[in-house]
Order: sequence, then C-alpha cells, then structure tokens
Amino acid sequence: MLRREEFAAIEQQLLAPYAMRSADSRGRVHVEDEHPFRMAFQRDRDRIIHSTAFRRLEYKTQVFVNHEGDYYRTRLTHTMEAAQITRTIAKSLRLNGDLAEAVALAHDLGHTPFGHAGERVLNDLMAPHGGFEHNAQSLRIVDELEERYPTFRGLNLSWEVREGIVKHTPPYDKPLATAFASGEAPSLEAQMVDSTDEIAYNSHDIDDGLKSGLLTFEQLDGVTIWRQAYRAVRDRHPGASQRIWRYQAIRRIIDLFVTDFIATLERRLAEYRIGSLADVRAVGRPLCGFSPETDAQRLELKAFLMDNLYRHYRVVRMAEKAKRVMTELFGAYMNEPNQLPPHTRDRQRLGEPLPRIIADYIAGMTDRYALEEHRKLFDPLEKG
Repeated sequence: MLRREEFAAIEQQLLAPYAMRSADSRGRVHVEDEHPFRMAFQRDRDRIIHSTAFRRLEYKTQVFVNHEGDYYRTRLTHTMEAAQITRTIAKSLRLNGDLAEAVALAHDLGHTPFGHAGERVLNDLMAPHGGFEHNAQSLRIVDELEERYPTFRGLNLSWEVREGIVKHTPPYDKPLATAFASGEAPSLEAQMVDSTDEIAYNSHDIDDGLKSGLLTFEQLDGVTIWRQAYRAVRDRHPGASQRIWRYQAIRRIIDLFVTDFIATLERRLAEYRIGSLADVRAVGRPLCGFSPETDAQRLELKAFLMDNLYRHYRVVRMAEKAKRVMTELFGAYMNEPNQLPPHTRDRQRLGEPLPRIIADYIAGMTDRYALEEHRKLFDPLEKG
C-alpha cells in the first residue's frame, strides 16, 4: 500500500513547478491528524461529495426545472461535467488534479433552487441584510452549515480549496477574499474552474436547448463555433443521424475549448515566466482563459444562448414562478418564524439573524422541496 508520504513524493516528482502540492497546504482551521494514505485535497474532494449540499444539487435547476424532464442537466450533472473537464486539463498541465476537482465540485454548492433566477430573487430579498451570492454561500456551507463532526461546524476543508471557492472567479480583491490573500491570484487549479464551468454549461445548454425544442438547428447555424463543428461532423459522417451529429458537434466544441485553453495557458506561463506558485499568485489577475479568437467565439455563443435560450418565454415563465414562490416563502417565514423547522429556528438562540437563517434554509431547498413547501404554506387544502 502506498502511504501519504509516498504520494507526496510522487507529487513532488510529477507536478509542474507552478502546481499546488498537497504537502504545502496552509492547512485547516481545525487541526486534524493526517490520513495515512489520502492527501489533503483528496480528503477535501471526498468530504464535498459526501456532503448534504452536494446531494441536493441533483434536484436543483440548471436551466430546466427538475420535473420538466429526466434527461435535462441538473446542477449536479453540470457540476460533474465541469469537474471532469477540470481534471482532464489539470492532468494535461501537470497540475494538482485533486485540488482542481475539489474546487470544481464545490463551486455550485451555494446555488439556490430555480437556478440563477432563484439567486437573483434571494439577493433582492436579502439586500437589506447583506445580500446573497452563491460563491459566498458555498463557502458558508463548507465552513458552517454542514454538520458532520463532533468538535466543529462545517467540513473543515483546506485553505486552498476554500480560497478556490471564493476566488475561482475574479476579481481577487472582493470583500469575501480578504481572508484569502486579498489581491493575489489563486492557484491555477482554482483559476481554471471559471473557464471549465463555462465550457460545461455552454456545451450542455446547447444540447438541452435542442432536446427541449427551445433551440433549433437553423438558429444555431448562425453561431460560428456551432456551424463549423456541426458541418465538420456532418461531412465526416454523412450517413449518421441528426442526433449523432448533435452529440459529435458538442463533443467537438468541448474539445476545441479545452485544447485552446491548454495552449493559451502554456503561452501565458512562458510569457510571464512563471516558474513557481508564488509567481502565479504575484501576477494578481487570471492567467487562465482562451485565445482572442476562441474567446470571440465563446462570447458569440454566450450571447446567442442568452437571447434564445435563457430569455425564451418558457424559461422566463419558470423564472417568474420562482420569484413568486421564493418571495412568498421568505415573507411567510419572516412574518412567523415558528413555521420554520425547529432545528433551523433554534439557530436564533446562537445569535444568528433571522433573515440569514431564512436565506440559508431557502437556498438549501431543492426545486421540488420549495414547491412542496409553498403548497403547504399557501394551499388551504394542503396538509402542513
């Protein structure tokens, strides 16, 4: 059996000089004994996967509410796709795959039900009480809200994973980042998650949009990256079905983004003469990203999806339903906190403000649970 010390030696030998090594972690808030054969970031990844918040992602909206169909992406499947792309890139660049994967798996833990529409509503409701932002909520979940250990709250993740949750998206001097080397860039393992997240959702939103009928092949033909990919696979496999062409075109788009990302980062590492993790941090801004040509295609695709999918009337209807449901839930709990479950309500005794307790409770709901709770509170024929 390989022990932790041997894995550390392997990391030292195989990882790039600018990669984050497990042995160099700044540690955990609560000191724990090291595991005999698991490295720090591997333990973090495992804790995230076994968390309650991670399981709830299965029934949280990506674009389509869960009950609209069994084959659409959820927040969980999106997270898994983003993590898979992240690990592929990390391995290719000789970065720490465990750290990169842990950040990717945790990056959406704080999302509300009903996707970004739910986040906007909860932020509006919490505006007088400090606001709501899903990255901040993800950190709050892993630091405080998960309850699994007898001597501390949260998951007690390593400093680097917690930093990655907060700083995988710039800027690096935002208020939440002050506890994590404010102004410094995070590790490349954390930086890449911003791009891999977008690679995952841009590609799978095309797929789900076509399957749902909200997008058409004719519409997509006006998008450069799709048109080139789709025509290439159609010309290469003329006898295949349109469904195969769709899958292969999306696969080709993911590969294009990933390949460009790797090549672009390698160029930037050489340009900035990056030879260590300290060099990465000192740059103070993202090194990860795409070439100007590919980034222009990314922005064109993103604008297309915004206009034709995310603002489609069926998606907007869902967003408006989410707004009503979440607004009415928040108001009901504020007006009468005794409607909250006892274990949630009891947090007031610890001095936590009621609006934040309610925001935590609503943010943790799945789509299905939020709709059921709304019926229980507002349908006079529904049992509470």
